[in-house]
Amino acid sequence: MTIARIMENRSGEIISARSDESVRAVVARLAEHRIGAVPVLDDEGAVLGIFSERDLVYCIAAKGDAAFDLRVAEAMTAPAVSATSDTGALAALSLMSKRRIRHLPVIEGGSMVAFVSIGDLVKYRIDKIEAEAEGMRQYIQAV
Repeated sequence: MTIARIMENRSGEIISARSDESVRAVVARLAEHRIGAVPVLDDEGAVLGIFSERDLVYCIAAKGDAAFDLRVAEAMTAPAVSATSDTGALAALSLMSKRRIRHLPVIEGGSMVAFVSIGDLVKYRIDKIEAEAEGMRQYIQAV
């Protein structure tokens, strides 16, 4: 199964940030939408980096309260590790685990088309395992 397949039933806008926004403004957006990270995009939709809760913690540890007045470009993780829509779900999970990241922009034609969290991929795996287990139970009951 590919990331494209996982993302088929998703709708809604991808919450993002611009590199020139203040950390304070983007933190407010994270809180408003109850999310842990946003992709940082340029005007054409290309991913410049990712700003996450982890970036905020590192920034506060280094700068204190002044961290909130920085531009996102000064606090984000860049370059962003990314995938394409034809990347397999297990390959994406493996990449995220190895790189110790929780969010993955999905890039097609130089622009981001989706933003996948590790939770999306874990949910896919759990659903697949449960479906396989149900198939085995039905098979065993039929025998």
